[in-house]
Parts: sequence; structure tokens; C-alpha cells
Amino acid sequence: MREVFHQSLEHLQDQLVEIADLVAVSIEKATRSFATSDVALAEEVIADDAKIDKLAVELDEQAIEILARQQPVARDLRIVVTALRVSASLERMGDMSEHIAQLARLRFPERAIPKGLKGTFTRMGELDVEIARTLSDLLRTQDLRLADAIRNADDDVDELHANVFAKVLSDNWKGEAGATVDATLASRYHERFADHAVAVAKKVVYLATGDWAVDEEQIALALEAQVEAQSGTGLA
Repeated sequence: MREVFHQSLEHLQDQLVEIADLVAVSIEKATRSFATSDVALAEEVIADDAKIDKLAVELDEQAIEILARQQPVARDLRIVVTALRVSASLERMGDMSEHIAQLARLRFPERAIPKGLKGTFTRMGELDVEIARTLSDLLRTQDLRLADAIRNADDDVDELHANVFAKVLSDNWKGEAGATVDATLASRYHERFADHAVAVAKKVVYLATGDWAVDEEQIALALEAQVEAQSGTGLA
């Protein structure tokens, strides 16, 4: 029974990785459709979000079943509860991708990116794609050094987000009302996407270290402990 239980925990991890991989594909397509006004690609993102939602619901149902039947305690309980919370964050990341794609579809055949902000949004998109791919690797490998990479990239997204708001609020901004709304919403979606990724990374680090606020040295020690233990259980 214990072996079956551990297999269930490992399956939870596999499901999280699967969802994270789909989210990475989603944000890559969404940012590309936003930059190029590719409405067909935007439609793909919007349609595929239902699959992300479905997988998230299936994971939640499995986690609840584990809680009900296995009644896990201590670290096992933390793994299951964390899986539920991570699933919710990944689902919201998928929603942010969908919102970006919806903006592209709404403005088609015109470009959704307002004049003067193309470079900013191109870089925000690149960072969000990088964050999503790194998050998939973090969930797949539990290499806690990747959590730092996600936090650093999020700082860059936050800076770009602030730049967008400074731009549209400046006296030099000549964009129409629609362009202002598009810029504000798109920037917010990019920023929230990265924020959810940071939230997931923090949960993975917490499981490994037992501490919400850790530095690079503590992460390195946690990595050494992971290698020595060679447990390979769940999100360990």
C-alpha cells in the first residue's frame, strides 16, 4: 500500500509537469500571436486553455482522493496540499496566456501592440516564455537553483511593467484610448504570469528547505541533501 501511495505522489508530480509544459507552449504562442497579429495562433491558445483547465481539475480530484483515502501526514501531506496550490497557479498562468491571445484576436487585423512599445512587449514576452520553460524544468528536476532564475527574470518583467505604465501616463503618450487600454492590460497579464511562476517556485523551495525565505547558500545545502537522500518522492 505504501508503494502505491508513493506512486500516486509521483503521478501528481508528473501531472504538474504536463500542465506546466502546456502552459509554456501557451505563453509562447500567445506572445507570438500578440506580436504578429496571428489570429489563427491566438485562436489555438484560446481553444487549448480548456485542456489546461481539464488537467488541473483532474489533478485536483486525484489530490483530494489521496487526502481522503490515504490521510497523509507530515511531509506527504505538504506535498499533496502544495500540488493543489501549484495546480491553481498553473491554471491561472494559462488564463493569462489566453487573455493575451484574446487581445490579439480583438485587434485583428491591426497590431495589438501600441506604437512605441513593441520592444518592451517583445522583451516581456521573451521573459515570460523563459520563465515558463524554467518552471517546467524546476517541477521536473526539483533543481532549486532554477527558482532563483525565475525570481530574477520576474524582477526584469516587473521593471518592464513599470516602464509601460510610465509610458502611457507620460505627457508624451499619444496613443488613443484603445491603445492605452491594450497596453495596460497586456502589461498586467505578462506581469501576473510571471508572479504566478514565482509563487510556484517558492512552494517548491519551501518543500525542500522548510523555509519560505532562503538564500543561495541554503538552496545549495538543500540540493546536497536531495542528492544524498535520493528519495525521488513527489516534489521532494
